[in-house]
Amino acid sequence: MQKRVLFNDRFLPYLLVLPQIAVTLIFFIWPSYRALEQSFFVEDAFGFSRQFVWFENYSALFQDEGYLRSFGTTLIFGVSVTALSMGLSLAFAVGANRLIKSTIPYRTMLIWPYAVAPALAGVVWYFLMNPSLGIIAYWLSGMGVDWNHYVNGDQALLMVIVAAAWKQISYNFLFFLAGLQSIPKSLIEAAAIDRAGPWRRFWTITFPLLSPTTFFLLVVNLVYAFFDTFALIHATTSGGPADATSVLVFRVYNTGFIGQDYGSSAAQSVVLMALVIAMTAVQFRFVERRVNY
Repeated sequence: MQKRVLFNDRFLPYLLVLPQIAVTLIFFIWPSYRALEQSFFVEDAFGFSRQFVWFENYSALFQDEGYLRSFGTTLIFGVSVTALSMGLSLAFAVGANRLIKSTIPYRTMLIWPYAVAPALAGVVWYFLMNPSLGIIAYWLSGMGVDWNHYVNGDQALLMVIVAAAWKQISYNFLFFLAGLQSIPKSLIEAAAIDRAGPWRRFWTITFPLLSPTTFFLLVVNLVYAFFDTFALIHATTSGGPADATSVLVFRVYNTGFIGQDYGSSAAQSVVLMALVIAMTAVQFRFVERRVNY
């Protein structure tokens, strides 16, 4: 017989979820509403007066070539960070799952970057890739690569992609490793008895059974790349050179806090939120069909 928890007080369940509801209302629903409201106004720099302008902020955005360019930059950045961080973390998780000796130090070293704040991760990679004193820049120059992300936009974008992916690898590694350890070893052993090689066992047994974890991390990493990389970009390139690394979330900050154009900044945040919601909905609508629970 299955035991069910019954509450004698009808208000107790609502009281238990009240803290989470309050957090959602205060830190998500209310700011989202305020951003949506503000996107229909033009304010002065000090916020003393504002004028209702309907959809002029939105129409001005899509007539701005720099803003439209940021869409392409954000797409390249988001897809690259997600693919690089998930691919490397899966490879590291497979290695950690197979190791017998030195397993604990190996896992510990892979988890360390997760404790690093995004701004600090940006500073670390800023010095590593510095053309004058960076060790990685020195190695690249030894291989004939003229590295200078201060003037080369493609190199600057590559640097922030690598830095953002490095920051996220530890998070993905923990989930992939937990997923690998939950797969019954009897399935792998049965496939080995049937003469299936390691590569075939991985693609036909291990990876399909990891599909729920992979789908979850796909959603989380895309949201991370679109929203949580502002501090890293601000600490490394500040959106430059020539807006080469100015992704949408950084442009929201630059327009609102630097340019003091709060209406346009609010409109950009609404567009970014709608874009991420649409991408997440598409993933749940089409990608989840391939997930085996």
